[in-house]
Amino acid sequence: MERIAPKTVGADLLDGVPRQRSVLPAPPPARPLAVPRVRPWLLLPTPAGTPFTFGYAALLAVTSLIAAQAPPSLVYALYQGSSTDVAHLVRSPAVVLLTSALWIAGGLVSPYALAFVLVLTALERRIGGARAACVFLAGHVLATLATEVPVGLAVLAGQLPGTSLHRLDYGISFGVAASTGALAGLLRPWLRWPLLAGTAGLLLSDLLAYTDPMTNWGHLIALTIGVSTWPVIRRWAAVETP
Repeated sequence: MERIAPKTVGADLLDGVPRQRSVLPAPPPARPLAVPRVRPWLLLPTPAGTPFTFGYAALLAVTSLIAAQAPPSLVYALYQGSSTDVAHLVRSPAVVLLTSALWIAGGLVSPYALAFVLVLTALERRIGGARAACVFLAGHVLATLATEVPVGLAVLAGQLPGTSLHRLDYGISFGVAASTGALAGLLRPWLRWPLLAGTAGLLLSDLLAYTDPMTNWGHLIALTIGVSTWPVIRRWAAVETP
């Protein structure tokens, strides 16, 4: 008689155990959205980061202190010797074009002083100090010539009196206006167009006030010069920050 081995208790129950589902790896935790770091100190010049703006601002601070503390007669003589009026441009153009940019009309409380620091710092960080200096000087020199040469021609034609040849003309405002126009070309559109519209609106309101039309026209010309540099400064910015 054939013997049949008894089944092990529970052996037939193993087939009834449901298959375990494969456990998928847990998804990695979502990374928090990167929030741009706000670094307001980058708005101000530093000796290492923006040497041109820092050194120039320090020089302007010294000349502004001299203008505030020196006797009025001495200050007037300094302004007159640095003036880019027609008479000085004819005699020593290079000297007065440089020295006239050592003064801030209105001193350190002038809006152009704050605009100089903010605009030149931002521009230099994007294209470098030497190139920022070129933009500033281009606006300062070309806008000065664009306003003073017609005055000289008008005097020769008898349309203006001879005293117009000695009109005081100094300051950094033309350079600042050109730098503002250039900087706008490197900003995103939501910053570029409000900056341009706001700057142009302020300059046009000054022109319509007709208190100093020659200087006001010079500011608009300088702003246009800055805008015209967009193709060049965009290439410079691409080289500076690849």
